[in-house]
Amino acid sequence: MNKNKAWSDRFEGSLHPAIAIFNASIGFDIELIEYDLTGSIAHARMLARTGIISPTEAQQIVDGLEQIRQEYRQGNFNPGIEQEDVHFAVERRLTEIIGDVGKKLHTARSRNDQVGTDLRLYLRDQISQIQQYLRDLQSTLVKQASQHVETLIPGYTHLQRAQPVSLAHHLLAYFQMLERDWQRLSEVRSRTNTCPLGSGALAGTTFAIDRHYSAELLEFDQVYANSLDGVSDRDFAIEFLNACSLIMVHLSRLSEEMILWASQEFGFISLTDSCATGSSIMPQKKNPDVPELIRGKAGRVFGHLQALLVMMKGLPLAYNKDLQEDKEAVFDAVKTVKISLEAMTILLEEGIEFKTNRLNQAVNEDFSNATDVADYLAQKGIPFREAYNLVGKAVKHSLASGKLLKDLSLEQWKEIHTAFESDIYSAIAPQQVVAARNSYGGTGFEQVRQQLQDAIALLQQSS
Repeated sequence: MNKNKAWSDRFEGSLHPAIAIFNASIGFDIELIEYDLTGSIAHARMLARTGIISPTEAQQIVDGLEQIRQEYRQGNFNPGIEQEDVHFAVERRLTEIIGDVGKKLHTARSRNDQVGTDLRLYLRDQISQIQQYLRDLQSTLVKQASQHVETLIPGYTHLQRAQPVSLAHHLLAYFQMLERDWQRLSEVRSRTNTCPLGSGALAGTTFAIDRHYSAELLEFDQVYANSLDGVSDRDFAIEFLNACSLIMVHLSRLSEEMILWASQEFGFISLTDSCATGSSIMPQKKNPDVPELIRGKAGRVFGHLQALLVMMKGLPLAYNKDLQEDKEAVFDAVKTVKISLEAMTILLEEGIEFKTNRLNQAVNEDFSNATDVADYLAQKGIPFREAYNLVGKAVKHSLASGKLLKDLSLEQWKEIHTAFESDIYSAIAPQQVVAARNSYGGTGFEQVRQQLQDAIALLQQSS
């Protein structure tokens, strides 16, 4: 057999150099090397346990694989394009180290089930890391929220002023989004944690292997019950990219708000020098590059999800070379999500300052307390829909006269309806408007403090 080929002597010629480059994955799947070594060690131990190779041979293989691990970590193992992929590169180096015994490692295994195992081990690890990034961002949101329970911010629907809310309430909405992301990743991890090792190329193997023992060594929860499915399934990768896409949706929504809030038109936050850049031509500018980049990177992750969906939709069973395209999509999504979560955490920790005076001014200059006027009348026995229409007329009248509702005299209120008394002014004051919304999950200060306590308890529970 030609030492430079991963396939048999059925082939007499060699690949065209351009096709060899096109075909190779070593440039990116080297990312899997640690997981490939771990999976191969488990496979070798299983082969010894079942008597397919001797315990001495298994130990030689394990020692050789650990030597490769150390060589890689020290920067001394750098396989080139001629190795095609990380799996062949490891096997070839192993044979160089321990001789022909190294050639026994691939007994009862195909690169198809091998790469599937490696990718699952990689994702299982990366999911846990991403979940920690999520927790870090959630902790930062809680810190900011704790400082701003009674800081008010305009709440919007349709990007129009709707009702004032606690700034902490607004920030904790993102805490809840990230919590769903954390839970979603846990669900993806459970389905990722199924072992395809031993499925062979597609049909299993003639050797009396013990797939459950291999899975146990690798801490998989279960094994694939069908070998065809085991080597061709990429549902877990698609689910992972979907979970990553939703993380990026949530980060992008928060980024959009940061960008708006930092604008001169809103002026709700100021950007610190540590997380903003200037303009090459306009010296007055301070640009929100961090949230803009996160917002832009969201589309990158969405693209990877779409790529895998399109790749998988027409694949017949079982393995096809198309599946090589799953890795770059997954690897880049992992890196993009991690760096985006880290950047948003830093931005919230030290990159922004809330301009509380401007926020206080904002909630006192609009008609976002109109619903509270209707509620005021409804609590006095007037049907809400009738109250709603009366307040609509009051808003119309106020706009025409250039006034806000708080500026109407008591006589003007009584002209709208005799049920109005002097307590209408305290009822529509922004602080009271927010405090009064004390229904479960609402923006009332009592509810927000409870949300904070629950969020802190959740973080402590998972730490």
